[in-house]
Amino acid sequence: MNIHLNAVRWPRSAAVVGAYLLSALFLVGCGGGEDDTTGYVTPPSGEATPIVVNSPAQIAQESADNYDDNENGLITGATLKRWKDDWLNERPAGITGKLVIIQVTEGPGGTEYIAPDDKHVFTYLIDNSRWVETRSNGVIYTRSMVPAGATMDALLQEFDIDPHNDMIVIAMGTGGNFQAMVRGRAWYAFRYWGVKAENLAMLDGGNSWLNGNGLGAGDFAAAASSAPGTGVASVKTLADDNTALQATVQDMLRILPDSDTNVLDDGVFIWDARGTNQYSAGEDDGTGVPVADYMTTFQNNGARQGHPWGALQLNFTNMLLPAEGYRFRDKAELESYLNGETINGEAFIDATYQPVGVGNAYQDGDTIYTYCETTYRAMITGTASAAILGKPTRFYDGAMVEWSSLSYLLDWNGNYILPIDSPWRTDVVSFFRPADDPSKVEPRQIDDAYADNTNAIILADKAYKTGSSSSDDSSSGGGGALPPNPCGG
Repeated sequence: MNIHLNAVRWPRSAAVVGAYLLSALFLVGCGGGEDDTTGYVTPPSGEATPIVVNSPAQIAQESADNYDDNENGLITGATLKRWKDDWLNERPAGITGKLVIIQVTEGPGGTEYIAPDDKHVFTYLIDNSRWVETRSNGVIYTRSMVPAGATMDALLQEFDIDPHNDMIVIAMGTGGNFQAMVRGRAWYAFRYWGVKAENLAMLDGGNSWLNGNGLGAGDFAAAASSAPGTGVASVKTLADDNTALQATVQDMLRILPDSDTNVLDDGVFIWDARGTNQYSAGEDDGTGVPVADYMTTFQNNGARQGHPWGALQLNFTNMLLPAEGYRFRDKAELESYLNGETINGEAFIDATYQPVGVGNAYQDGDTIYTYCETTYRAMITGTASAAILGKPTRFYDGAMVEWSSLSYLLDWNGNYILPIDSPWRTDVVSFFRPADDPSKVEPRQIDDAYADNTNAIILADKAYKTGSSSSDDSSSGGGGALPPNPCGG
């Protein structure tokens, strides 16, 4: 029998209940990241174009059953080879620009880079640091958030990427879990800022595996293309507002159930992409055995660990096949997982740490909210659901490093991270176990514990696109409030 320890450890004082009720009052009916954008952009055509605000369902795209048949979303080495060997004749319909291949790491010896011709096909190395930024949501500064508009514009211009006409393919380089995460973050950044699905793809598998699986030895080179630094493109010219890809704390609080149960008829599916040990805060190591001394150290020196009420857990690692270059599992297998089926002994579990059973996981019409510790691991689960299975998907970008920080718990300076009456406390709607000693809890950089909303990033990005803000994003900051995260998730 699973016992949620916070229920017996945590005093439900009047102030605590009051804080939760205050939060609930002003969250009712609030759209969070789904707020409308009004305004126009001016694309290269020169004609003012209304901004279109897309829902998660409109942003999602479903893959063909055979990934070889895709020309965007998730593509295979065979498709990429066909393109690069005869780009002008083989490029996808509607694409009039270059083939831009972005590798997030260098590949192993002999397969360092997918060979460019530096005329029609260009290959650039753009690493993890370019796809994340420390930003404030109005309440707390969180690292590894989606890059701000000025950051994206600088990247587009440095590598001369035309998001209207180019085909952008994001590759891992060296195949691996972390490389797949960074590939996902690059995909997310482009889609979030309005690059159309037709102009964007992820290459399935690492370079060494692709050598013999769609590509050959002659398709690789020892050097990448040099960044020309001559681009003029801006996300301000992209008419699609895809900011609904990001879910904020406010959104998460709004969609949680009233208790830690698997609710099937609420239109929401909350996917914890971490391991069972983190989801259970050490109550279960994934085999039914508690993790000894688990609360003595939490990732990122967190105040607590556990999960939001109603979340189901399935480790991101189940989406990939390491023996095959860390390519995604076939679409049918990914669909089986979402149906609650067990593959190789793994399935979605609920707060009892038992499989939910066939038919008791994703429900037709649900919007998926996925997260991990810093939404790196969740970039694998989220791209599987959004770009392969075609399910409405939102990324809780702040993730558990942010969620667990929003607590009335002490840090190592003897200060409570949030005051007891802050409306943004997430501890009151979570299963959690606190760190056994505040001396292990890193202080967090709180912006405003009583902020009206947690949508500062979304609002800043909407304003940047419409030209109603400067290129300096006020939600960004250095804020060294969070320690390094070597696990990347």
